[in-house]
Amino acid sequence: MASAPFPPVAASAASAPPRLAPRHPFAAAAAARRSSLSFRPAARRPVLPLRSSAVAANTLRCTHRRAVSSRSRRRAQELGAAPALAASTWGVGEEKGGCLSCFPKSRRGRSGLARFAPCALPHASGLSFRSRLSGSKVKPSHILHAAGPDEPHVASPTWSDTSLDTRDMDHAISKEELEDVLNTPLPEHPKLIRGQLKNGLRYLILPNKVPANRFEAHMEVHVGSIDEEEDEQGIAHMIEHVAFLGSKKREKLLGTGARSNAYTDFHHTVFHIHSPTKTKEYGEDLLPSVLDALNEIAFHPKFSSSRVEKERRAILSELQMMNTIEYRVDCQLLQHLHSENKLSNRFPIGLEEQIQKWDPEKIRRFHERWYYPANATLYLVGEIDDIPRAVREIEAVFEHTLSENEGNPVPSTSPFGAMASLFAPKLPSGFTTNLTGEKSPATDKIKPVKRERQAVRPPVEHKWSLPEVAQDAKPPAIFQHELIQSFSINMFCKIPVSKVQTYKDLRSVLMKRIFLSALHFRINTRYKSSNPPFTSVELDHSDSGREGCTVTTLTVTAEPQNWRSAIKVAVHEVRRLKEFGVTMGEMTRYMDALIKDSEQLAMMIDSVPSVDNLDFIMESDALGHTVMDQLQGHESLLAVAETVTLEEVNTVGAEVLEFISDFGKPNAPLPAAIVACVPKKVHVDDIGETEFEIYPEEITEAIKAGLEEPIYPEPELEVPKELITQSKLDELKLQHNPSFVPLTKEENAVKVFDSETGISQRRLSNGISINYKITQNEARVGVMRLIVGGGRATEDSESKGSVIVGVRSLSEGGCVGNFSREQVELFCVNNLINCSLESNEEFIFMEFRFALRDNGMRAAFQLLHMVLEHNVWLEDAFDRAIQLYLSYYRSIPKSLERSTAHKLMLAMLNHDERFVEPSPHSLQKLTLQSVKDAVMNQFVGSNMEVSIVGDFTEEEVESCVLDYLGTVRASSSPTIEERIEKISFRPFPSDVHFQQVYIKDTDERACAYIAGPAPNRWGFATEGNDLFNVIQRSDADAEISEPVSLDLTGKRHINVRSHPLFFGITLSLLAEIINSRLFTTVRDSMGLTYDVSFELNLFDKLDLGWYVIAVTSTPSKVHKAVDACKGVLRGLHSSRIVERELDRAKRTLLMKHEAETKTNAYWLGLLAHLQSSSVPRKDVSCIKELTTLYENATIEDLYIAYEHLKVDDSSLFACIGIAGAESGEDTNDDEPDVDLHGMGPMGGRGLSTMTRPTT
Repeated sequence: MASAPFPPVAASAASAPPRLAPRHPFAAAAAARRSSLSFRPAARRPVLPLRSSAVAANTLRCTHRRAVSSRSRRRAQELGAAPALAASTWGVGEEKGGCLSCFPKSRRGRSGLARFAPCALPHASGLSFRSRLSGSKVKPSHILHAAGPDEPHVASPTWSDTSLDTRDMDHAISKEELEDVLNTPLPEHPKLIRGQLKNGLRYLILPNKVPANRFEAHMEVHVGSIDEEEDEQGIAHMIEHVAFLGSKKREKLLGTGARSNAYTDFHHTVFHIHSPTKTKEYGEDLLPSVLDALNEIAFHPKFSSSRVEKERRAILSELQMMNTIEYRVDCQLLQHLHSENKLSNRFPIGLEEQIQKWDPEKIRRFHERWYYPANATLYLVGEIDDIPRAVREIEAVFEHTLSENEGNPVPSTSPFGAMASLFAPKLPSGFTTNLTGEKSPATDKIKPVKRERQAVRPPVEHKWSLPEVAQDAKPPAIFQHELIQSFSINMFCKIPVSKVQTYKDLRSVLMKRIFLSALHFRINTRYKSSNPPFTSVELDHSDSGREGCTVTTLTVTAEPQNWRSAIKVAVHEVRRLKEFGVTMGEMTRYMDALIKDSEQLAMMIDSVPSVDNLDFIMESDALGHTVMDQLQGHESLLAVAETVTLEEVNTVGAEVLEFISDFGKPNAPLPAAIVACVPKKVHVDDIGETEFEIYPEEITEAIKAGLEEPIYPEPELEVPKELITQSKLDELKLQHNPSFVPLTKEENAVKVFDSETGISQRRLSNGISINYKITQNEARVGVMRLIVGGGRATEDSESKGSVIVGVRSLSEGGCVGNFSREQVELFCVNNLINCSLESNEEFIFMEFRFALRDNGMRAAFQLLHMVLEHNVWLEDAFDRAIQLYLSYYRSIPKSLERSTAHKLMLAMLNHDERFVEPSPHSLQKLTLQSVKDAVMNQFVGSNMEVSIVGDFTEEEVESCVLDYLGTVRASSSPTIEERIEKISFRPFPSDVHFQQVYIKDTDERACAYIAGPAPNRWGFATEGNDLFNVIQRSDADAEISEPVSLDLTGKRHINVRSHPLFFGITLSLLAEIINSRLFTTVRDSMGLTYDVSFELNLFDKLDLGWYVIAVTSTPSKVHKAVDACKGVLRGLHSSRIVERELDRAKRTLLMKHEAETKTNAYWLGLLAHLQSSSVPRKDVSCIKELTTLYENATIEDLYIAYEHLKVDDSSLFACIGIAGAESGEDTNDDEPDVDLHGMGPMGGRGLSTMTRPTT
């Protein structure tokens, strides 16, 4: 399981209020990126451009942009992998989750779910401090009241006049009066129900409507790796596996549409189930069954020898899978940060030599000590309408589970059940009678185990980085490894968690966020406008429930040759901000952004997914923060904002930075640790690889040198209120006369509206196609995507890499028209705009997220217009893009997964570089003009489609479309299809159908990829073959029914085989079934891997696709794992699909589709290509009939599609990667004349140490 991130607060502070209430995923993402607004790297598929099986679940949704977490994005940048792990985000930087008072968790692999929230919650009244103290009155109709447990949350877009008035008090308030008010406790969440059973089990219940008809049930047991003794390292994780996968009651939920998983961390173990409220067939309530399963998993597991052995194999495989350079860097950071306590050496995955030795009895004894109701908390969040009934269900299931002081008898495994006592002597409480011949625990020598529970979680003592705490300064630590490419350094400061429980606490958090926002913007915007010596500089100030402390981290990454300059710039800016503080303009700007974002979140209070609410509550409880909802949070923020002064902001913020700005001074707080992660060798142009030498005293000298540089105050920056003035807009409209025209030459309709889906289609006179959908899924929020056909497929043999480098160059520059990068970024901050510019093999696309307040939509359209009409191409931005891709390419051979995948793709696609990273040889051929032409030649009116989804009116959206897209100049060029060179799979036979990659490493690991051809989403295969013709010929003897008809009962029936989405639907179902079989066979039964997956890449425009099986293993097992995967893939004929498998796959995909239709982003994907001439088979009916297609698909349909997955030896490609001390001979000869070197350190702290999901 990926561990909780520690995102830089400064990154999100510009837009997101302090986090004390869960926030909506869109708002979170929008706010998160809002601090760095230039086209910043966002998400890019790995070297193997695969769509995950989860994505394949929606056969229609545009998969241009894969969800990427803040962690992976930031790490990619810090690695030297930035460019290729990236597309570009303009307008809002990376997705940072966190506020100063409580940071989000990214766990269980839920990428794409944003995890922050607005802050806290004031009183139920919306009154400001000024009104409360002065007795001023507010019109009741404009007061925001926190809704009670039975009231719907409705956030009015009109706020209390007093709450939004100027911050100047209208009468003098004494300091004592203000202090009294600030010490008022923050209000508790009005709908959150807390309780405790007699046996000590705590429970929390929160009704939540999103997603509809579903709920989350999480059992948090307060035991983790920190509670393990010296000979128990990894035993909590072992229990998680055995208890979860050994539960029969959990297995009974598999056919209901429920999903379940588990993970282990330092301070807790969590078992979670995401379930429908009722069964689909009979409408039975599922809550009792879910609770019963959690009860069995947490408190009554079966520790059978067979299950223990099976999970031992799985965990040992997981351990090798986790042991990446990322994991090793994270371990180093935690070891030095927490060198004084057990957090430095109690990583949840455990130690291999101990995992191999434990018997079931030792595991059982640990369970008896820690896993009991009084040491656990149950969370229920979702559509739970009857709270008293839910409480009764909890009592009925758990009340008989023994309390802390009672014995815990282990259930007998005797086949005679209750009658076993007639045939064997009665044993003491807590022991089992076993008549099966299995080993039983001693019955007369072992005393009952004493229950254990920690009063403080985690139970460790820290050495704080405080001025009054006496301790010796530690020299910088250096972690040097051959797999690291870039230089990175982390300076840590560790202080106690300040619980946010009063308005004063919240006010302090707000001031810190404003202060750190300014620092982040100054460094990552001003310096990015030139060629900075660093790759990134991040300052994170966040609370950690898993570590029990608040940590401030300055992280600097750079190319190794620039490390001194990078450190100097970072500490110099920190000192400058500390000495001169933020300006009044900065404070006003970031304060307003926080308030706007908070207001937006309050309006979306009913759109927050249950899992985000639950994660937030769990983390807040661990930190001791008051839990509020978004509405309370906004009111609280308004209240404290009025009292904030510039002097206090600078005073509070300066305290956060003292460990850096005052470094080396006698009374300064000492850093908790300084850790540099550096390569062993570096690439030097014209020389090659040379040894990289660095010493602790050199790092100390660089820090001090940066602090001695002269400093000057920050000048105020003019921020544009609009990018296109009204007079300029009027001039453009007169010049271009924008209008809507008929969608096709055959029809005269200028607008097509589908009442069933709510989708409207338009076309502008300049050729740009428009799709939009009005929805209230997310209150007063909109998303927009521009899709430009072509992408990397248009690159020819002389321009390899031109499109991807061009898109990156445009985003690196970040300028439009006469506006600088800084001005564009601040324009986005002020208007709550989040924007990304990206490219893939088929398309270039630009995506916006915006708030529909204060003309936010018009601002987004203005930015899009400026990008299309007044883009700016800078030579230094092009140079940075080239260097980033060079660095990334050179890192590939030192990453086991990336080098293996890279080799496979080159083999399968005949060395077609359009599907992998551009090589140094190709990059050297590019010029600024060539990449500009490669990108801009695709921006042709008829080749562009814009889709918009949100809570706007028809008049609002069509006005923006006409004003800002209708005034884009019409242009023409040869059709994109004519410029695409042929794409083909390598023919058989060849010597590269099976390959191996060897990497030298201190630890052994192995992985493999197996791939082969597949059709695209619409039934086209290589060479343009239309597979529907094949289907029709095979069905020639059968009567072909109408595509859509009604049966005798009036139920709608679709002939799936004649539908354009036949292959998209059937291949998605096949992917679910194959994934299930791979897990059951390769992992569960054979124990050859911990992680195996089948993924489909179904293109929309290109006439091909492929599938990939990815498997991790050990060097000794990886060949067997590959053979086993091939056996599953080819075994669908010998072991035919049964109805039960198909039904389960349908339920899974339909459930995902139903849940995601509540989000704007999903609808944006559904709208993609509706009017694209290069995807002619897609129309609105494909969206309307998606559910019916899944329901009507048959096993025979799946086998027709399966025949077009090429799985024979002549079509299948495989590549095995092995890392170890004996590296063998590397067969990579793709670029023999280029020196390649290793992977860079992954940023962040401890991001990979939490265990992987159990399933």
